[in-house]
Amino acid sequence: MKIGAVFPQLEIGADPTVVRDWVTTVERAGYSHVLAYDHVLGADPANRPGWTGYTDKSLFHEVFVLFGYFAAITTELELVAGVLVLPQRQTALAAKQAAEVDVLSGGRLRLGVGIGWNQVEYQALGVPFKQRGALLEEQVDVLRKLWSEPVISYDGKFHQIVEAGLNPLPRRQIPIWFGGSADAVLRRTGRIGDGWMPQGPPDDKARAQLETIRAAAVEAGRDPAQIGFEARLTLGNVPEQDWRTYVDSWRELGATHLTVNTMNMGLSKPEDHAEVLAGVLPRLS
Repeated sequence: MKIGAVFPQLEIGADPTVVRDWVTTVERAGYSHVLAYDHVLGADPANRPGWTGYTDKSLFHEVFVLFGYFAAITTELELVAGVLVLPQRQTALAAKQAAEVDVLSGGRLRLGVGIGWNQVEYQALGVPFKQRGALLEEQVDVLRKLWSEPVISYDGKFHQIVEAGLNPLPRRQIPIWFGGSADAVLRRTGRIGDGWMPQGPPDDKARAQLETIRAAAVEAGRDPAQIGFEARLTLGNVPEQDWRTYVDSWRELGATHLTVNTMNMGLSKPEDHAEVLAGVLPRLS
């Protein structure tokens, strides 16, 4: 099982030196990949009673720009979007950005995608919120065609492309993983996904979800063993004495990857995230 680190979006701040030191520390420590969340806008909760999501005070670095920066200062780390809210983005533009990151990083991008939950973002970006699930499936098809063929034509429900293509193309077919826990997401992963990104614990529910994915893969004529699973250990939510057991339980369920999240630990300085990660990996491997 490959072990990576979650980029501490909400707590690392905007100092580029701190961001640089974080990723170089993670690479030196021996982590295999870094995973970053995606949000474009945060909602002002002042006139939204009961709002529980991210707000305008929640700091999110833009994923593709961040990964372009990481590509220049690392050599081995896989760069993982976990997850990009794909339906609120123009598909051809996302394909172009992803291809560029893959080229400049030497083929190190893995694209996790999901439908998101924030209607405020969808409205601001001019995309219908209710169509996001159906749109996502077609987007994945368009992405893969754009990444594999110099010129394509596509006539779909949401996309019309006439004899056009990306240049440069990515170094290979960029892996597409899905985030989310709805049955539709699980079945979609089995049918067309390269992997799945659960966020819950390694319990009976997770076991059943994995079986749903594997059954959908078999039904689609795919080998379920080729589908990866990326678990997540949030250190602040699991007692320290249980960290290794948590990771081992995911190994037993068949997880191929796991990321370590240092947010919500009450760390006092942005620099502390890198220090914690440097000391945690030997205890989990």
